[in-house]
Amino acid sequence: MLCLTANAAVKDSTTFKGRIDNDEYQVYIVMDFYKKNIVCPRQEVFGENPGYFGAKRDTRKWIIEDADVNKNTAKLVIINDYGSEDLDAKLTYNGDGTYTLERLSGSVIKIVVNREWVKIPKKLVFKRKE
Repeated sequence: MLCLTANAAVKDSTTFKGRIDNDEYQVYIVMDFYKKNIVCPRQEVFGENPGYFGAKRDTRKWIIEDADVNKNTAKLVIINDYGSEDLDAKLTYNGDGTYTLERLSGSVIKIVVNREWVKIPKKLVFKRKE
């Protein structure tokens, strides 16, 4: 009985750590919302953060400036790499290996594809690649 209680008290440290991808938009999130020690490539000036949002076809990144985990949901503050746009979002682990990123307020995340801006939808589903 004591072992079950001790194991139940162990805090999750893997759900919001690693990389998740969305193949449709070719975007991804690199995250460690527990240690908050991710350094975004080519954006070292921002230091260590909980993570970043990137795109395979665009070198710009959106920095996850703050992440507050509560069970299967993380509330996020995200800024663009210039610091001129920001948004509040929620990343939810759906229990089936997928995650849903939902913009709650603020700027729309945009990436460049073939020299044109593409707006990322308000809700977007990600999954881990093995």
